[in-house]
Amino acid sequence: MERMRSAGAVRAGVAMAACGVLLTALSACGGDSGSGERSASGGKSAAQDARGDKARAVDLKRIPGVGDRYQKQIPADARQVVAVYGDGVNSADSTIALYTKSGDTWKKERAWTGHNGKKGWTTNHREGDKRSPVGVFTLSDAGGVLADPGAKLPYTQTASIQAPHYWAKSHWHDFDYVIAIDYNRVKGTAPNDPTRPQGQSKGGSIWLHMDHGSGTSACVSQSKANMEYLLRTLDPRQHPVVVMGDKADLKA
Repeated sequence: MERMRSAGAVRAGVAMAACGVLLTALSACGGDSGSGERSASGGKSAAQDARGDKARAVDLKRIPGVGDRYQKQIPADARQVVAVYGDGVNSADSTIALYTKSGDTWKKERAWTGHNGKKGWTTNHREGDKRSPVGVFTLSDAGGVLADPGAKLPYTQTASIQAPHYWAKSHWHDFDYVIAIDYNRVKGTAPNDPTRPQGQSKGGSIWLHMDHGSGTSACVSQSKANMEYLLRTLDPRQHPVVVMGDKADLKA
């Protein structure tokens, strides 16, 4: 990944400036497999093949489980979508999947489990409500305590993003890797930049980050391996976005 030295210097400066407001910023975060009957020869029947072809032709023209409201908000140039399907409006459990687009067809690359806000989801996120915001958001910047694992997104390594050690030990590595969700933030800055264009009351520092086994303050969390996978896969040239919310709301 190409990096301009001047851009790196600016990011380093932003990270140091953000260190003084770290606790405010951190407070906001606390291949399909199929089955079916087979013919005696081991292959699918012609009828099953026809049904499968029809399903692929229809379903993969759009992100599964996402209704018109949010489907229309996915930018036309987006070719990578991280979909976060919350189990319920008040649930902290979710399923995360990565879809990539070729031509006008979406392909599900892989899926895994994760967590969202400990109180669930909201379409009107407020600072401290412990709910993740529902919506479609671009993914522009990444960073973390650990060294760049080969991210394609601009990556800022900084100790200032580390979770404070007065938090439970299970949370200490939450921010080893993060990807900033572009909710109430300035694109092109380090994930922990404190600027809130919509004001502090609307919250901020909503990230994809590493999981500690339970709900977050508003972020979406997953395993270290899956964070590394996203960092190495999400490509700014593919204009990645996240589509996130509880399953019922996403279908609307």
